[in-house]
Amino acid sequence: MSRYSFLTIAAGVALTGAVLVAPMATASQAAPDIPVANVQAHLNEFQTIATNNGGNRAHGRPGYQASVNYVKGKLDAAGWTTSVKSFTYNGATGYNLIADWPGGNPEAILMAGAHLDSVTAGPGINDNGTGSAALLEVALQISATNFAPEKHIRFGWWGAEELGLIGSTNYVNSLSSTEKAKIDGYLNFDMIGSPNPAYFVYSASGQPAGSLELQQTLERYFASINVPTELTSVGGRSDHAAFARAGIPISGTFTGAEVTKTSAQAQKWGGTAGQAFDPCYHRSCDRTSNVNATALDRHSDAMAYSIWTLAGTGGGNPDPDPRFENGTDVAIADLATVESPITVTGVTGNAPADLRVDVSILHTYRGDLQIDVVAPDGTAYRVKNSSSSDSADNVIASYTVDASSETANGTWKLRVRDVASQDVGRIDSWALQF
Repeated sequence: MSRYSFLTIAAGVALTGAVLVAPMATASQAAPDIPVANVQAHLNEFQTIATNNGGNRAHGRPGYQASVNYVKGKLDAAGWTTSVKSFTYNGATGYNLIADWPGGNPEAILMAGAHLDSVTAGPGINDNGTGSAALLEVALQISATNFAPEKHIRFGWWGAEELGLIGSTNYVNSLSSTEKAKIDGYLNFDMIGSPNPAYFVYSASGQPAGSLELQQTLERYFASINVPTELTSVGGRSDHAAFARAGIPISGTFTGAEVTKTSAQAQKWGGTAGQAFDPCYHRSCDRTSNVNATALDRHSDAMAYSIWTLAGTGGGNPDPDPRFENGTDVAIADLATVESPITVTGVTGNAPADLRVDVSILHTYRGDLQIDVVAPDGTAYRVKNSSSSDSADNVIASYTVDASSETANGTWKLRVRDVASQDVGRIDSWALQF
């Protein structure tokens, strides 16, 4: 991960009290449990590569080229279509490795990526061998399970991230407007095995429309295993940034870098308060011993779940059900009622009986909040009651509403009422999935 600051913007257990939507429908459609031992085996290979090539896997160094060759060899043997895209930076040749899984709708592409380079100071096993190794193992599991997604799946291993996101930026800039428009979303995995780990999910706030669906898909996985998450704004710190600048929806997960874990985070996740999430960040000690296996396992499984869920199953066309979002912040003052509108157009007939409402509200006491979805004719559908015993932070949730009696087109509103004093927040974003 490049040296830029990041900001944690929300904390709390994802989807507390929510009705979970869009679960994996059958066992045959379920994402596999990614074997963490396999991911660790890839990390061992990256460590050996670094050890045999001057101690690192940095841009322009032989360890990076060897890392590309290792990943490409595994992918080619598993039936992926791979290509190596070269670029030049600081007088050295760099490489992006692009891998496409055959099939799926080529007009609707789900991408995931991780940077493969390290800094020159060390082998870069957590940063970012972990994301690269997990992405490789997910790719191998896609092959092993003969996954036939609705969307086309493309993975990228990026070069020269540590020098300023050079490889991913080069890739996105090389695409035509038509090719960029085919990418429905990009998931980024940069540092997912920090030794004093966090469970951060990239926030959709301020990101391109469509990012909320990616964020909440990742949150749903962690909620399903009872692991609390925090939203974080990674800004321009990693390879998602080039995709976001191109208007492509983004999200991802992150276990933390040089920032210190707070006491509240240690209480929530374990580990050591007052110590960096990764004390070996950008140092020579970022070796295989610098990885928390539990965090690596959980984030690898979250990666697989999100890809299986967002790519869809069945091998047909992408899900035609339209989605509408509003990502504009709306402040929620004490004892106030606020609304956020979404205008729905182009939908035939009535809303469905299982209209999905995705909500991201950042608030210091979620029990204060009463939430309604208001149809265009003014009918209000209660999705959350206030409760003095509901003391957690934030409402990051998916609900279903039987809106089959309502005309779909028109202006829908999310109405939020704060019923008690002392705690405030904001509507961060919300969406309707028809």
